[in-house]
Amino acid sequence: MDVKLPKVGEAADSGTVATLLVKVGDTVAVDQTLLELEQEKAVAPIRSPVAGRVTAVHVKEGDKISVGARLISVDDGTGSSPAPAPAAPAAAKVRSSAPAPAGDPDEDDDDVSPVGEPAADGPEPAASPYVRKVARDLGIRLNRVRGSGGGGRVLLADVARYIARLERGVERAGRHADEPKGLVFPPVSQDFSLHGPVVSQPLSALRKVIAARMVENAVSLPHVTQFDEADLTRVEELRARHRASYEAAGVKLTPTAFVLKALASVLKTHPIFNASLNEVAETLVLKQYVHLGIAVDTDAGLLVPVIRDADRKSLREIAQELAALAVRARDRQLGPDDMKGGSFTVSNQGAIGGGHFTPIINKPEVAILGLGRAVRKPVVAADGRIEARLMLPLTVSYDHRVIDGGTAARFTVDLVRAIQEFPEELVNA
Repeated sequence: MDVKLPKVGEAADSGTVATLLVKVGDTVAVDQTLLELEQEKAVAPIRSPVAGRVTAVHVKEGDKISVGARLISVDDGTGSSPAPAPAAPAAAKVRSSAPAPAGDPDEDDDDVSPVGEPAADGPEPAASPYVRKVARDLGIRLNRVRGSGGGGRVLLADVARYIARLERGVERAGRHADEPKGLVFPPVSQDFSLHGPVVSQPLSALRKVIAARMVENAVSLPHVTQFDEADLTRVEELRARHRASYEAAGVKLTPTAFVLKALASVLKTHPIFNASLNEVAETLVLKQYVHLGIAVDTDAGLLVPVIRDADRKSLREIAQELAALAVRARDRQLGPDDMKGGSFTVSNQGAIGGGHFTPIINKPEVAILGLGRAVRKPVVAADGRIEARLMLPLTVSYDHRVIDGGTAARFTVDLVRAIQEFPEELVNA
């Protein structure tokens, strides 16, 4: 029988074979890992659903594969025939049903939309739930699609024709453009060896994902960054008093855990920072949960696992989960679902060094907190005395479409206060 790639995690339909762990002639057991699949920023083990002897291996390391792709063939001793291939994903169905363009591709698209394209801001036409789901998954607004069903109902074939029309438009634009338009710039190949010795290294799949996401986030969001500092002197005093009891329970009590606990409470009082902008529906989604994404620096690149329901967890639970996620991230043991669903991200460079920096927002979130290294500085106290205080650099980058400067300043002031006045009873909880 053939072992095929199952669906791994929510909305995960494809990936790259990172490590192949079996070969022809091997005997595999049920649940034995056959290969490791790299999906965006996660590596997922793919296990065998059957036991038997490997008779063929259909993939190799570096292959890009999709759900339903054959991985290996196994002789399980039953003599059964391979199972039929599963149906292709919805997006593939849509594309395969699109008619091939006929004639000169530069001609008008009258065959696609005889009476023109509906207005983008018009009412959404009738369509089945399945067609709506396909359009939503592909990022298509149905009020842009000309429906051919009764009463203007949009059919799956209409969505396919709309996609084909867009593709031909992109092709024509590429042929006729003398220079890049807007923010679309084609890559330029350069021979840097003309100027001296060089070493070329291929970009990993993870680095390509990071690069694409950072460009999209930096270009599509109007970033503004708020700078401040928080006095960590009280936090350090609390750490000194309670470190031993935490370590006795196997938990490392770090300043970051205090910041995350304080941040979770401030996000509840400033819900606009815990929101996302639905650009299609033109609505602001205020989330009733606080899922904190924690940027982790690894040898492979930046990973952002999520601490879920941070507002409901104690300081001890946050500290414990923070340490566990960091280890799993550096060991590439995070699954796809471990990095989904974050509502606010924290980027902490304190362990490395440096002060203030301007972190890029993790879209579709609307803000991100950056933490630098805490250092002792001379600070003028309320009574005029100069004291040495441990000061933590804070930066809050926010989406200016959603958050105004005054709102960001108030959020930052409240966050600083929550850190500096951290209640001791929360340490014991």
